[in-house]
Amino acid sequence: MRNNESPLIHTIEHNYGSTQPASTCQDDGAIANERTSIIASNAGMLLIISSQFFFACMNISVKMLNSLEPPVHALEVIVVRMGITLIGCVIYMIIMRIPDPIAGPKGVRTLLVIRGITGFFGLCGLYWSLQYLSVADATILTFLAPLTTAVAGCILLKESYSVKQAVAGVISLLGVVFIARPPFLFSALPAAISEHSPESTPAQRLAGVGACMINVLGATGAYTSIRAIGKRAHPMHVMTFFSLWCTIIASLGMVALNIPVVYPRSWTWTFLLLMVGVFGFVAQTLLTMGLQRETVSRGVTGMYIQALFAVVLERLIFGVMPSLLSVIGASIIMSSAVYVVLIKQEPTQRSSTDEEI
Repeated sequence: MRNNESPLIHTIEHNYGSTQPASTCQDDGAIANERTSIIASNAGMLLIISSQFFFACMNISVKMLNSLEPPVHALEVIVVRMGITLIGCVIYMIIMRIPDPIAGPKGVRTLLVIRGITGFFGLCGLYWSLQYLSVADATILTFLAPLTTAVAGCILLKESYSVKQAVAGVISLLGVVFIARPPFLFSALPAAISEHSPESTPAQRLAGVGACMINVLGATGAYTSIRAIGKRAHPMHVMTFFSLWCTIIASLGMVALNIPVVYPRSWTWTFLLLMVGVFGFVAQTLLTMGLQRETVSRGVTGMYIQALFAVVLERLIFGVMPSLLSVIGASIIMSSAVYVVLIKQEPTQRSSTDEEI
C-alpha cells in the first residue's frame, strides 16, 4: 500500500482495458517483446491522436451547420449527437454482452455520473463558442484544458508530471497560438475568417470566449474522472453515461429555455447533423480508450494535434489558406507530439506493474 496513492484509485476488480483473453505464463515472453515496440507501448497516445482528427471533423460539421438557415441551437445539436451515441453504445454492449450496460460497474458509478455531467458543460461550451468564433480560435482556447487537467491529475490522482512533459505542453501550446493567431494576441494581423463565417461583434466574441472557458472547466472534470475510472469500466460504460447525461440535460434545457426544435429542411442539413453524431461517436470512443491507457498529463498533450487537423480541414472546406505562421505552428505541434510519444514513462510503468501484482 503506497502512502501517496489517491483515494480515487482502487484495486482493479475487473479489467476492461483489453478484449484479449488472459495470458498464460508461456505468453509472458511474447507480451514483453510486444510491449517493447513503439506502437504497443504508446497505444493510448496513438488512440488520442486519432480521436483528434474526428473531433476536428465534428467541429467543422458544427460550423457548417451553424451557417445554414435557420441555425440549429447548440442544445439541439447535443441532443441529436449524444442520442445517436447513446443508442450505439447500448446496442454494442448488449450485442457484446458487456456486464451492467445501463447502470455501469459498481464502485465507479459516481465517477461515471461526474464524467457525464462535466462532459455536458464542456460540450455545450464548445458548441456555443463555434457560433461566434472560428474553429481555429475555439481550438486554441479549448487547449487551456490540458494545462488545467494536468494539474488536476497531479493533485487528485497523485500522478507524476515531469519537466519534459511540461516543456512539451508549453511548446505545443505555443504552436497552437501560431496557428490560431487570435486577434487579442495578434491584433496587427488579419484574422483568418472564412466567407462562410462572418466576423462577429466584440460582444459576440466575448460570449464565445466565455463559452470556451466553460468548455475548459467541463473538460478538466471529464478527463480527470476518466483517468480515475481507469480500466474499472468498459469504454462504452463511460460513453453511455456521457451521452445519457448530455441528452437528459440538453433536453431539459431546451424545455426550460423554451428553445424551438429546428426540423430538417434539406439533405445537407440532415447529412451534417448525422455527421456530427457519427464523428462525435468515433472520436469520443477513441479518446476514452486512449485516456484509460495514458496518464492525464501525457495523454492530453496529444490533443494539441487537433489544431493541425483544424487548419487542414478549414483549408479544404472553407478555403482558408495557411500562412507562414500556421506552417511554423504545425511544425511545432508535430515535433512536440512525436517527442511526447517517444518519452518513456518509467515511474508510471513501474506503478502499473505494482498494481497488477
